[in-house]
Amino acid sequence: MRKDIWQDDELTVALNLYWKIPYNKISGTSNKEIKEVAGLIGRKPGALAFKLMNFTSLDPERQSKGNKGKDGAGKRDSIIWNQYYNKWEELAFDSINILSGKSQRPIEEFIPIEKEVFALGIEKERIVRVRINQSDFRQRILASYNEKCCITGIDITTLLVASHIIPWAVNEEQRLNPQNGLCLNSIHDKAFDKGLLTITSDYKVKLSKDILKKKNDEIIKHFFIKYENQPIILPDRYKPNLDFLAWHQSNRFEK
Repeated sequence: MRKDIWQDDELTVALNLYWKIPYNKISGTSNKEIKEVAGLIGRKPGALAFKLMNFTSLDPERQSKGNKGKDGAGKRDSIIWNQYYNKWEELAFDSINILSGKSQRPIEEFIPIEKEVFALGIEKERIVRVRINQSDFRQRILASYNEKCCITGIDITTLLVASHIIPWAVNEEQRLNPQNGLCLNSIHDKAFDKGLLTITSDYKVKLSKDILKKKNDEIIKHFFIKYENQPIILPDRYKPNLDFLAWHQSNRFEK
């Protein structure tokens, strides 16, 4: 079989990777993750990067911004795209199983799982699925926001959190939806989770009364007050869903 013909398992891995890398970091020469995954599926990094660029021609999020991307997406690309589109859990789990099989390495090596959390049988499988979902959701959200906090613009990835607008435990159906995520630094993530700030329907920061009453505090000024009523940095993909933001304002935000 000709090696230049991409197989379904390779396309599945490539598609999952597509959602986890910012557009401007798709490169076969400088992106370490592309190089690593290319080696695992037996492809050259440049070929994998080109395949990711081909997917942009199928991406409605990309096209909605007037950028159609590459024109090289083929029939099999379209089939795999449609098979997994918006099926985030299925795509993540299939992709990591393929990588595990090709590398003959356990799934746990591909995601951050502490050994002490493991139980046996079904419980272990459940934990693995949760960790896969959490890891992939984080990567998708950070990629969508070009690895920058949407409030401050901080771009140190170790300080960034993929924040759920509607919490993970509240709405199982939407927990992996990228439109249910914000990229925030750890301080503003905590404030968002505790209802000390929210994001309005016009994508601006709104602070709670408990924050505003401390507006003369120099530290509060620096970390919060200067962002009041300021627009967030919108993502390249998947703007926050307005219904989800409304839920946060009604159920979490301390007015």
